[in-house]
Amino acid sequence: MTVDQLRASLSQSAPPPGLAPLLEALWWEAKGNWHRAHEIAQAIDSRDAARVHAYLHRREGDAGNAAYWYRRAGLPPSHKPLDEEWREIAATLLRSESGPRS
Repeated sequence: MTVDQLRASLSQSAPPPGLAPLLEALWWEAKGNWHRAHEIAQAIDSRDAARVHAYLHRREGDAGNAAYWYRRAGLPPSHKPLDEEWREIAATLLRSESGPRS
């Protein structure tokens, strides 16, 4: 799956079958269900989950909480447009789903 295919799937009422949980979190956030996305990200303990969690709090407008989660992800806070950050995170997660990162 590509980022564009993931975005196109937003016209559906449910995420694509077999979508990894963090990609599902991004999917739900893009559909406007921030709380469902947050529940998914909060339940996972990994750097990728911390990155998604940071993005979600940034989207929410809570810069302080977002900064905490960026630190947990080992990243500086993002200042990119939110949609650009969403696409970047989705691309990273999709690459990790399809095999090891080089």
